[in-house]
Amino acid sequence: MIGEGASGGALGIGVGDRLLMLENTWFSVISPEGCASILWHDASKAEMAAEAMKVTAQDMYDMGICDRIIIEPLGGAHHDYDGIAKEVRTAISEELEVLEKIEPEELVERRIAKYDRIGVWEE
Repeated sequence: MIGEGASGGALGIGVGDRLLMLENTWFSVISPEGCASILWHDASKAEMAAEAMKVTAQDMYDMGICDRIIIEPLGGAHHDYDGIAKEVRTAISEELEVLEKIEPEELVERRIAKYDRIGVWEE
């Protein structure tokens, strides 16, 4: 994930074996503006909606949805295109190296187990 991920496209991206996110990206089934518009009839409350929705890379990592956060250069990825491209390439290569050693059946089992845990409420 290298920017915003929302709606059906985000859901499609999220079902892979690993989800890597740049540290300043967000991921949700709806944009914070859309959520605020629905809940409070006021898109200007998007920041409040985003906080409640837990959409940041760190939020996704803490919930077990994102598997790895790629740290961005000071000021964001757009300040160093070559540097962030190198970091993304390295992260993808490392993840693929690990995944290539796992049998396909095991990958499917792990993916199912990961997504079974998402959205489970425990008290």
